[in-house]
Amino acid sequence: MPDKASVTIYHNPTCSTSRNTLELIRNAGFEPIVIEYLKTPLDRSTLEALVRKTGVPVRCLLREKGTPYAELGLGAGGWTDAQLIEHMLAHPILINRPIVVTPWAAKLCRPSESVLDILAPPR
Repeated sequence: MPDKASVTIYHNPTCSTSRNTLELIRNAGFEPIVIEYLKTPLDRSTLEALVRKTGVPVRCLLREKGTPYAELGLGAGGWTDAQLIEHMLAHPILINRPIVVTPWAAKLCRPSESVLDILAPPR
């Protein structure tokens, strides 16, 4: 099993999905690094690295509910990845959660149980 510092969760404690994911990680025997990204906003290089590691388009990491998504017009086409990342940096609440990084993968863990797919090496 990897050491406790090998799992990181980008966490929002007010989000039930994020809390459930954190509990699943701990129940699997890990004590992850917990980054409350609303208190400690991500820098550009970290956010870009998360996008690369998850392997999903930037737009897939955008959160709509409870954010300025609609007010900013982010549902409209034409936004570049760089522009979307700028908005996410300016408004961290736009970053969907929880994002979990392990030695084997990184994933937006919605639903919470999907974290179990990345807590062990691929077979």
